[in-house]
Amino acid sequence: MNFPVLFKRLLALFACAGMLTFASARLLAAEQAPAAPAHGETVAAAHDAAGPVGSTAHHGQAETKVPTFLEAALYSYLTAYMFCLSIVVGAFFLIHLHYLFDAGWSVPIRRINEQLASLMPYMGVLSLPILVFGPAIYPWMSIDPATDHSLDVKKILFNRPTFIGVIIGSFVLWSFMALRFRRMSIAQDKDGAAQWTHKARFQAAWGIYALSFTLTVAVFMLMKSLQHQFFSTMYGVYFFAGSIWVTLATVYGIMRILAHRELNGVISKQTIHYVGTLFFAFTVFYAYIHFSQYFIIWNAALPEETFWYVKREAGSWWEVGLLILFGHFIAPFVILLRIDTKMNLLVMGPMVAWAWLMHYVDMTFNIMPVLYPNGLHLTLLDPLCWFGMAGFLGFIFWKNFKTAAAFPLKDPRLKEAITHHEVPAPGAAASHH
Repeated sequence: MNFPVLFKRLLALFACAGMLTFASARLLAAEQAPAAPAHGETVAAAHDAAGPVGSTAHHGQAETKVPTFLEAALYSYLTAYMFCLSIVVGAFFLIHLHYLFDAGWSVPIRRINEQLASLMPYMGVLSLPILVFGPAIYPWMSIDPATDHSLDVKKILFNRPTFIGVIIGSFVLWSFMALRFRRMSIAQDKDGAAQWTHKARFQAAWGIYALSFTLTVAVFMLMKSLQHQFFSTMYGVYFFAGSIWVTLATVYGIMRILAHRELNGVISKQTIHYVGTLFFAFTVFYAYIHFSQYFIIWNAALPEETFWYVKREAGSWWEVGLLILFGHFIAPFVILLRIDTKMNLLVMGPMVAWAWLMHYVDMTFNIMPVLYPNGLHLTLLDPLCWFGMAGFLGFIFWKNFKTAAAFPLKDPRLKEAITHHEVPAPGAAASHH
């Protein structure tokens, strides 16, 4: 398969879709603004009024209307965007993990993570439609805080200047850090100096705190604020857990593709097994975080928290939730529990594709009930945005990946990563003596 040609075609398709979507903005902008709730509304009525963009409130009840093309396109775009951001952020975290633990086994796959994380500037550019058309996506942007108590108590965070500042500031910081990680790694390829490893460790030491804080706030802005009444202190960790999960699946797939090509000779069985083991570990961690959020909200039974799940039990969203339970956790858990399956490409190949599908379903479950409160509603815009954006970023990834060595050539732990855990052949010790 000619990947560059494929990616160029996907890029062209994505560009056409983008032009079609945003050319419609001026014609459809008048239809986008939701009605603001009046003074004296009940909490339930306020939830309905500020719920789906494509709905209006009538006597405290949600009166659903058909979303406009602009709304449908922007929500499909946001879902695809959060999916792709998950992989880029996940790779960024794995670089921090490598340096913080002074890991040796992950050296052969570090360049993959570095290049995925280096897509951060492109993700910043791709966030511009979300920033520009924010009022068409986030209902709170069209509500006067004085008329909505749940927004008034959060107005220091949920206001448009702060929203734009947080998103731009986060991507500037992430881009600087990600590109600097890659520059230091490539510089070490030339001279093998240990100073580059020391500098990268120092950046990882403070960067992990910066990443944790900014990612939490950015996810609050981009996803949780779609229903601004919702409270959850675990939402940032929930997104983080799913991001690492889908990233490990992605890295596993790329690693196996390149194992007999650019990474030939440096990918050992132990490397494959360790990536598969981490994939399994984050399967459990994601389920733990998701269940913990649900259990805490269910146990407290506060309306400003429970309504989020209640809305996701309406119509076919209940079945989507069950699909996440069985498809995102139970099935991968059972399949990955055995050691040998982590090494079997016939099992793990479909599992990588399944992880992509399940994480996209997870992002859909978080975003789309705001627009389609009565159940799952798929349009051509969904796969168009998803595969178009993923194809565009994949093309950039592969193009830039080939500009440097496929693995850190002079990393001090490279030899250990390749040979340290190898089991000697039978009789090798005796013949040595």
